[in-house]
Amino acid sequence: MAASSREDDARFPGAAGARATDGAPPRPPGWVLAVAWAAVATLTALATAAVLAAPDPRVPAAVDVLVAVAALALVPLLWTRHAVAAALMLAALTAVSGAATPAATGAVLVVARWFPVRPALAVALAGTAGHAIQALWRPVGLPLGWWLVCDVAVHAALLGWGAYGQERAVVLATLRERARRAEAEQEQRVAEARVAERTRIAREMHDTLAHRLSLLAATAGALEYRPDAPPEQLAEAAGRVRAGVSGALDDLRTVVGLLRATAPDDLGPLPTLDDVPRLVAEAAGAGADVGYERRGDAAPPPAVAVAAYRAVQEGLTNARRHAPGAAVRVVVDVRPGEVRVVVTDDGGRSGGDPALAGTGTGLIGLRERVSLLGGSLDAGPRHPGYALDVRIPWR
Repeated sequence: MAASSREDDARFPGAAGARATDGAPPRPPGWVLAVAWAAVATLTALATAAVLAAPDPRVPAAVDVLVAVAALALVPLLWTRHAVAAALMLAALTAVSGAATPAATGAVLVVARWFPVRPALAVALAGTAGHAIQALWRPVGLPLGWWLVCDVAVHAALLGWGAYGQERAVVLATLRERARRAEAEQEQRVAEARVAERTRIAREMHDTLAHRLSLLAATAGALEYRPDAPPEQLAEAAGRVRAGVSGALDDLRTVVGLLRATAPDDLGPLPTLDDVPRLVAEAAGAGADVGYERRGDAAPPPAVAVAAYRAVQEGLTNARRHAPGAAVRVVVDVRPGEVRVVVTDDGGRSGGDPALAGTGTGLIGLRERVSLLGGSLDAGPRHPGYALDVRIPWR
């Protein structure tokens, strides 16, 4: 039990406060000590009066009075690191006079309440022996046999009462510490969940809005540099701008609605690999030279399909931002057990149009998404141009 208590103290520091710290019990407020000492003093006075009422001719009355005074002087030491020694001295005084009985029995209870079992048991045995010696050479109110039975029973009860109080306090302190830790861990989990949800929404906002807005910027740039284009082309470009703005507003409304909701669980209909041709068509409609090829007809899980779609989206967006006018090729290879997305362009990375500059977090978010699915992402210069290569396993 002692080893288990030490383990509890190590895991739950609050439990240590239920036992003596640094060899001394926690010191209660001054008024509590004063009341306790006054109660012991009153009982000691009554015990001394009872002893003096039946004097022993072999023992001067002054001895009983001195024992009572010494016992009261030792009582304050029970809340110091000398508590066990003081309790043993009180037990020795009971062998001389019954005037020390109230203080000695109180000492057994205090030591049993705050100290480990071994010193508490030693104090209880010493108190039992002291009262037994007193009964052997001084008159007591009961026959010797009954006196010894009561002596053992009282000290055993005091020992058990104090040990029970200590273990109960340890259990309560441990439960409080566990409750505090559980509350702190719950708050941490809630904070982590909030951060994860915000990151997820931010990633979705980037993947959807950034792609649409970059298309709008590219189309608007074409209108700016070709003001002399035929009216039919201008009308077509204006229609694409209007459709793109409408789509971006729809995406923005969806995200804002989720942010205002109490428990956002969904970010709307999830895209699939069947939506990739639409991405390619939008990019081509904005004036990009985009080629698309799909290999395989396997059906990956929704999470894998979304990640592959986002990979194509990020690759097209990066090519449009950093290599405007370059020829782009998109290959989606859907095999049993793996989806591979490769987006390449043949342009140089000169920074592109400043109006299309992004936040620089697109590849970071895509890498996080792919990593959560156990996949890999490789992005960097290729000769010629640049390549984004994403592999996502699935079962």
